[in-house]
Amino acid sequence: MSTRPSLLSRGVGTPPPDFSDAEMARRRAATDELATRHELDAVIAYGANKFGNAVPWLTGWPVTREAVAVLRPGAPPALLVSFPNHVPNARRLATGCEVAPIVERTPDTVLSTLGTVRRVGTIGPVPVSLRTALDGVAAVVELDGEYGRLRARKSDEEMAWLRHAAALTDLSAAALVSAAVPGATELDLVAAVESAYASIGGANHIHYVAATSMESPDRCAPGQWPTSRLLESGSVVVFELSTTWGPDYPGQLLRTVTVDAEPTPLYRELHDVADAALAAMSGLLRPGALPLDLRKAADLVLDAGFTTVDDLVHGLGGGYLPPVLSHRSEPSGRDLLPLEEGMTVVVQPNVCTTDLRAGVQTGEMFEITADGARSLHHFPTGLLRADTF
Repeated sequence: MSTRPSLLSRGVGTPPPDFSDAEMARRRAATDELATRHELDAVIAYGANKFGNAVPWLTGWPVTREAVAVLRPGAPPALLVSFPNHVPNARRLATGCEVAPIVERTPDTVLSTLGTVRRVGTIGPVPVSLRTALDGVAAVVELDGEYGRLRARKSDEEMAWLRHAAALTDLSAAALVSAAVPGATELDLVAAVESAYASIGGANHIHYVAATSMESPDRCAPGQWPTSRLLESGSVVVFELSTTWGPDYPGQLLRTVTVDAEPTPLYRELHDVADAALAAMSGLLRPGALPLDLRKAADLVLDAGFTTVDDLVHGLGGGYLPPVLSHRSEPSGRDLLPLEEGMTVVVQPNVCTTDLRAGVQTGEMFEITADGARSLHHFPTGLLRADTF
């Protein structure tokens, strides 16, 4: 608690306003256009267990247990929600929707809401039971690819949310670095992260962390589940943090931190290569840039005798979006398309030894602008030392 005033002074400003009626109308009009193009009677967006970002994008309701949005051109969306005790909150948060409970079985409620239909589009992780029910009454068109293209370029209001999320992520990272002292555990680091934003409205998107000894490393990338492993003098911490402002509006920050010690020669070399790869890739970010060129720029990691285990570049903000680039395979399909103004991408060279025992993290989220790109983050770059942060 004693660190919070100084951390809060690092630039988390006034939260952006809720999305306007005009913004919500823009999204629904884009969905209506999909329906018209495919001659659909309705579009169904599905989400469950806080997964499925089309429902909140189209309705304003963050998915809890299960939610289905039924959209017909020119009509208010019908939002179907379970459990019953979640319905009152959905009625408060959803924008311009007719909210109703999922009574017993989701397929029955959806079919009753749809009525007579000939062609229906779907977005999201539609379960087998619902897909089977839809197949029984209509031709079904999967729209996930086209929905992803709708999310690739961000509106001004969406960019305001992402910038605020990036500031919250910077705050989270500052709390983690401040907590990285001998005797702390990975669990303590995550607790520091979450305490930094919980009282000011942020939420967890991903908080991955791993600690290991620089002299005898056995971790090359952050872990998705923190452990009680203790930090010691000479430890190194690698982390990937995404604190979010609303569903699917996260920042993303990746860094490497040494604990009470200077980096060993191996870690200095790993990070020098990572810095070079980050500079080479991020320097190419601009409208019209080709993902193949970004990937080629990262080959300097392989030329240095190291490898990568994570994606090198990916879109973020409204899902895990193209271009998704890695050293594991050649890009294809939408991952080959040129970058566009208004996209947001993460550049994140995770450079590792070939035995995968040691690795570093660096990178962050960028906005593609008309004249290049700019980072959404204001956190210190480079290889950090916790006790001098």
